[in-house]
Formats: sequence, C-alpha cells, structure tokens
Amino acid sequence: MAASMCDVFSFCVGVAGPARVAVEVRFVSSAKGKGLFATQLIRKGETIFVERPLVAAQFLWNALYRYRACDHCLRALEKAEENAQRLTGNPGQVLPHPELCTARQDLHQSCPHCQVTYCSAECRLAAAEQYHQILCPGPSQDDPAHPLNKLQEAWRSVHYPPETASIMLMARMVATVKQGQLELLRRLFTEALYEEALSQWFTPDGFRSLFALVGTNGQGIGTSSLSQWVHACDALELKPQDREQLDAFIDQLYKDIEAATGEFLNCEGSGLFVLQSCCNHSCVPNAETSFPENNFLLHVTALEDIKPGEEICISYLDCCQRERSRHSRHKILRENYLFVCSCPKCLAEADEPNMTSEEEEEEEEEEGEPEDAELGDEMTDV
Repeated sequence: MAASMCDVFSFCVGVAGPARVAVEVRFVSSAKGKGLFATQLIRKGETIFVERPLVAAQFLWNALYRYRACDHCLRALEKAEENAQRLTGNPGQVLPHPELCTARQDLHQSCPHCQVTYCSAECRLAAAEQYHQILCPGPSQDDPAHPLNKLQEAWRSVHYPPETASIMLMARMVATVKQGQLELLRRLFTEALYEEALSQWFTPDGFRSLFALVGTNGQGIGTSSLSQWVHACDALELKPQDREQLDAFIDQLYKDIEAATGEFLNCEGSGLFVLQSCCNHSCVPNAETSFPENNFLLHVTALEDIKPGEEICISYLDCCQRERSRHSRHKILRENYLFVCSCPKCLAEADEPNMTSEEEEEEEEEEGEPEDAELGDEMTDV
C-alpha cells in the first residue's frame, strides 16, 4: 500500500545513523508493493532509524486554536507551564520543577515579513530556502481575502477535527518545486501522477492523485512541551513520598486537561517520510513510530527482536483499534488507507464472522473520551 514513495526514492533522504546499514527496501508483492526489511539483527527497544520529512505542516484547526508550533519543524513553542495553563483553562496553573522544561523561547525567531514563528534561526532559514519565499503572505498574513488564507479557510470548512491531513502540506510541496528544489521531488511527482510535466499536478486528476498520495502516505506528527516535562519528571530520582505526590499531581493534571480540552493535547500536523512510508501495516506490529525530540524528526523503534530478512511493520491503528474484531479493523483500514490487511493476526482470524460486535458498535456510536490511563499515554508518547 505505502510503496509508491519507495518506488521513487531508493535512497535515504534525511535519514541518520543505523538506518543506512540496518534496513533496505524490497519488493513484497503486487498487492503490497514494497516493504522495509532488516538487514541485521535489531534488538527490542533499539531505534531502527531516525528520519527527517521531505515536507511537514501543522494541521490548520490545530494552529487556529493556538497550539503554538514552529512553522517548519513543528516543535512546540510554549513553555510546559504555559501549555498546562492553556490545556486546563486555568491561567493560575503552576507546575513543580519548572527547571525541567525544555522550551528555549530565547531562540525563537519570526519571519520579518509575515511574523510566523520558528523555534530557531536554523528552522527559519531552512523554511525560507525550501518553500517559504513562495508562500510568505507578507503583511497580508491576517487578511481573509489573501488567496492562501481563503484556501486554508475552505480546507477547514470541509475537514473538521480530528484532523488527518493539511492542504498546506501540498502547498509546501508546490512551493518546494517552484523554489528550484525540483530534482528532489521530480521523480515522486512523475510516478504519482503518471506525467513528465509538472503541470499535470494541477489538473483535476493530478490533484486527486496528489491528494491520495498525501492521504495514504502522510504520517501524523505530535509535539508537546508538557509531555517533555512529564518525561523529565518520570526520570527524576525522588524519595518515595515525593514520587507519590508528583505522580498524583500529574494524574490530576491529566484529569483537568481532559475536562477542559478532551483528546486534543498536542501540537499536531503531518509529514511525508520516505523510509517510514515504505513500512507496511500489521495489526501485530514489530515496530512503532514516535517523536521524542519534540519536533518533526521521526524515530522508528523495535517493539521486539527483528531478525535479518524480517519485514519491519508498523500499525496504522491505535492500541484500542487493534483490539477490535477483524471486521472492524478491516473497515477502518479500507476507509482510511484503501487496502485490506492480510497480516498474521488477520489471517488467523479469517474464520470469524464478518460483523462488528455490539460492544464495538456502541463504542463507535458513543465516541467516548479516553480513560485517564489512556490519556496519560497519549500525553507522553509523542
């Protein structure tokens, strides 16, 4: 399913470290296309590779509701305490151990023309070099009549939260090409749109192909200053009584956030990753993705030992969805990723009736809030 980008890129763009020797892209089948395979033993818990996206963008509703993130790498810009105050709706919320906050607001910079904010001079310059010269609205940043603002408003009107993609991801791909970085993306466009000329990208068929490419290969990105603070708190060496008090404080903080904000905890966006997009889905994955550096750098980590020659698979479903019936899992994957799963778990459950259980139907109808424990996981696993 996810092999279209791998067909185009046979090299590791933006990938550092062990990925250069630990994995390779291979053809799997006509149904699955290509997949990512281990070339050496990878131990449980090891980072398989770290990858920088070709392009990334924050979700538009997420940005509109003041989830402040670097306009380039999506690093959360708020201090942990500011983050907690906004999410709880309590301007007086105070966090213990403020020294554990990793936010460096002294490094923040803005575009001098449109004032969008970056976490550092490096990100401001990288954005300007790749796409922002084309997309910068200048003094019209807040003008609803500006074409880009009209485009974003139209997108928000048809794509309500929870968000899964952003029209600006495609806009940044266009701008990347227009600013001269053509060779990096040329073969991707040609393969995806079946045309040598980039003008095909803007026809109705070409646009639908591009939209499908982003929809099936885009990887969600989540960042949070507060989650970084929580991780740092977990690592503290404390007396048992102090640990109990801190854990109780964090548990209550989660409850307050759930009551005020619900499930929308992080700065969220999506990006296009070359190697990650080659990882096929499994309902019993042997690897998982995360963003522990609080920016768009994607880490793929082994969930179990992976032998040489074994395919590296991630899951497109969350933990709760993976526990549902085979029929329910297939329904989600067909509707959102346009394929039918044939992983070992699905094959083992092939004789189960093709129907959704009453409990699952009730869950889908209720669309209930996550339990406290699940909220905590979502909070800290970005």
